[in-house]
Amino acid sequence: MIFDIHIFVCTNQRTGSQKLSCGEVHGLELVGEFKKQLKDLNVNIKTRANKSGCLGICDFGPTIVIYPEGTFYVGVQKEDVKEIIQSHIINKIPVKRLLLKSDDRVI
Repeated sequence: MIFDIHIFVCTNQRTGSQKLSCGEVHGLELVGEFKKQLKDLNVNIKTRANKSGCLGICDFGPTIVIYPEGTFYVGVQKEDVKEIIQSHIINKIPVKRLLLKSDDRVI
């Protein structure tokens, strides 16, 4: 199946390092919540939510990216999922408070 929208949720779990990571447990919870909300909201858009490896912006996690736009959301919590789906996926309006901003430094 070809999807119109892909939601990639970082599930990278870094061990043996002081650098932050999004975390597998939290990431998997987010993937599950996206799948649940997409079904519950009866979203009529071919959308897939799945786990990904590191998205390269660990300090801002938990992180997701939505394609085809390439929109990065940072600090995403389970409570934010429904808002992201309703605003971004359905209405095509990004959730500004969660966007990775251009002045954020990626190290």
